[in-house]
This record gives sequence, C-alpha cells and structure tokens, in this order.
Amino acid sequence: MVAGAPTGPVEVPELVRAFAGRIDDVAWSNEIGGHTFVMGDRFIKWNPLGSGVDLDDERARLIWARTIGHPVPEVLDFGRDHAGQVLVTRALPGSGAVSAGWLERPESAVRAIAQGLRALHDKVPVAACPFRTRWIPADAPPPADGAVVLHGDACAPNTIIGLDGRFVGHVDFGAVGVGDRWADLAIATMSLEWNYGPGWQDAFLAAYDIEPDEQRIRYYRAAWDGSA
Repeated sequence: MVAGAPTGPVEVPELVRAFAGRIDDVAWSNEIGGHTFVMGDRFIKWNPLGSGVDLDDERARLIWARTIGHPVPEVLDFGRDHAGQVLVTRALPGSGAVSAGWLERPESAVRAIAQGLRALHDKVPVAACPFRTRWIPADAPPPADGAVVLHGDACAPNTIIGLDGRFVGHVDFGAVGVGDRWADLAIATMSLEWNYGPGWQDAFLAAYDIEPDEQRIRYYRAAWDGSA
C-alpha cells in the first residue's frame, strides 16, 4: 500500500466514531493501515495496534513543539482501544504540499518545503529536544556542521503551505529527534520526485541555501530504506 489520499471507501474504526460526531472526509491513508479523517477543522488520525507507530509518541512531540514555538497542529484529544490509537488535532491554516493546488505549482511548493525545514533546523534549539529519530543508525556519521532538530519524516506531504505560498507548519511529527540535517534533506529531496516528478533537488537545496552532499544523501536514503 502506498500512502496518499484514498481512492475507494474506507471503513471508519469504532474508536474514531467515539471521537467524531461526524466524518466529513478521509484525508490520508498510510502504508501501515492507518487513516486520517476530517471532521470540520479537526483531523482524527487512527493507526492500528501492532503497526510499529505509536501515536502517543507523536502527541508528546506535538505538545513539545508548540511549547517551543514551532508551528504544528494543536493536540485536542488522544485515545486507544483494543484495535488502535487515535490522535485528534486542530487543522493548521493552509493545505498540504501535495494537495491538488500545489501539485500544479511545484516550484512554489518545493520552495515552501525547503523554507519550512530550514526554519525547523535553524530556530529550534537542540538542547531543548528530548527525543531521538529512531530510523537513523546509532553509528551514523557525525553531522558535518552540528546537530539540528530533525522532522524525522520530511516527505513533502508533511509540510503545510498558506495561500500566499509560504510555509505554515509541519504535520506527522512522530519521528522528531536530533541529528544531521542531511537525514531530513535526503528524504525530502527523494520525496520531491515521488510527488512532483524528477529534477527538483537543485531548486530545493538552493531554497534551503546549502550545497549538495551526495555522500550523505546516499547514506541517509539507504538508512531510510533499511528501516522500512
């Protein structure tokens, strides 16, 4: 299964119904059998138990990020039952970088994704981050220019963009941790091709304001693939 907006009907789990008066839409389905439902200005994210992804980890990271001022969704509720977990958040103003409008404007979307990661890497203090990114090997090469706070899943869909084309915030924050910025940049540039087609890496790195490091790009892409 490939992550993306579902193309067919999605069964609404019992736990989701307990948190939602109604379901307006299904925004996303992921590779592990989870779904994100829409109810007004709320997103209700559900993952099955045993998926290897703990939404309580994401809840903790979202709450932390808001306390230090990085723009992420507000956590409204959390719950679990015998089948899965649910995380309820308030929507950020804007739309995902792979929504229809931004797929038609890839240059603007790529620039916003790069600017959002730069803001995260430059502005969030490493000393304040109590988390680690689990998919990065313990013996990874040391950061070339110092550690930063990583998104940990820097694929294009996890950036929210405003109507003006500017970065608004990040979603899917469950893998945040500290490490080499190239761990995010390698995955971000890889996902650009999946979503917008080939040839966007140079524009992304220029918007981020960094020269390419192909050795680190290859290393972190291999580590990412090995963790799947």
